[in-house]
Amino acid sequence: MSVDETVTPRRTRRRHWWYVRGSLKVMASFFVFWFLILPLIPGFRKASSDLQNSNFWFLGVGFVLEGVALFCYSMLTHAALGAPSPKPLRLFRIQLSTRAVSSLMPGGSAAGSALGYRLLTTSGVPAADAGFALATVGLGSAVMLNILLFFALMVSIPLRGFNPVYGSAAVVGVILLMFSAGVVVGLLQGQTRAERLVRWVARRLRFDPDRAVAVIRHVADRMRYLLRDRQLLARVAVWAALNWLLDAAALWFFLRAFGGSIAVDGLLVAFCLANVLAVIPITPGGLGIVEGVYIPALTGFGLTRSQSSLGVLGYRLAQYWVPMLIGGLCYVSLRVGPWSMERRDRLARLRQVAHDSIMDTTDSLEWAEKYAQRRPGT
Repeated sequence: MSVDETVTPRRTRRRHWWYVRGSLKVMASFFVFWFLILPLIPGFRKASSDLQNSNFWFLGVGFVLEGVALFCYSMLTHAALGAPSPKPLRLFRIQLSTRAVSSLMPGGSAAGSALGYRLLTTSGVPAADAGFALATVGLGSAVMLNILLFFALMVSIPLRGFNPVYGSAAVVGVILLMFSAGVVVGLLQGQTRAERLVRWVARRLRFDPDRAVAVIRHVADRMRYLLRDRQLLARVAVWAALNWLLDAAALWFFLRAFGGSIAVDGLLVAFCLANVLAVIPITPGGLGIVEGVYIPALTGFGLTRSQSSLGVLGYRLAQYWVPMLIGGLCYVSLRVGPWSMERRDRLARLRQVAHDSIMDTTDSLEWAEKYAQRRPGT
């Protein structure tokens, strides 16, 4: 059999899978719109009449807190990089640039990581350190979010019971946390047992067991490194916690700006559940999914539909739309002008970056396996 005869079936299978995956995403997007966004439209219409009664001071504080939360995420990257790191303000521009690209792609895409890797290496960061830091930041941020969800559920469920609005999601959250905890303990104490569990789950969900185990081994490798380097672990934990908590505080001020008042445990449950589900690779930035979780959950905790709708819309403006626009400007400032990079000729135009990101099918796990290896000598 010739080489062309073997390559052609592979290309045909890839093209077939691309069409299948595209069709599934279209169907999933329709599902999100029909069952999550459409039921919220009457609430948005009613809420628009209450917009004039908003507290603009609280809105301003919400925007400021969201900006500080984004800066804390940049400092999280700075902590993971260690010594060979760009200055904080440049790192902030890099982070906003990668966020702008990530906001165009569904969760699970490696577009943001790929651009961040290119910008960091162009700034003089060694390739191994850049890849390791970006993967460590993603892991540390995800772990901290799940820790916050765990404590929020442990406080909320005994105090409030199973609220019918968010009870099912809370149960799913507890199950996922228990499974994650079991895998983590298994990885740290006996990797073989954890791999056996992951293979069993992957087969039941019709995933590739070998690929799932490869990802688990990679995560275990990073976790062991973090646990050995206690100073790095502490820095990552502190900045990740500040990032999430300030982000949640911004949401509270946006809700308060429209007359809503919610207890901390309810706020954190809704916040953590929405952000955990935002990584589902259906819509860019979890659009529709995040709003479809926030508004019913916040309403279940005692807010009116109008307060929840306006608060979430204002929050998403500060958390998603404004950073995406500013991130585009930050990328331009890294290419041209007095604050541009030294080797800016290596950076493509923003339109080309967005096009390449949309066409690239590499997911975040594949990217991490390729670039996020341990630092040399560790």
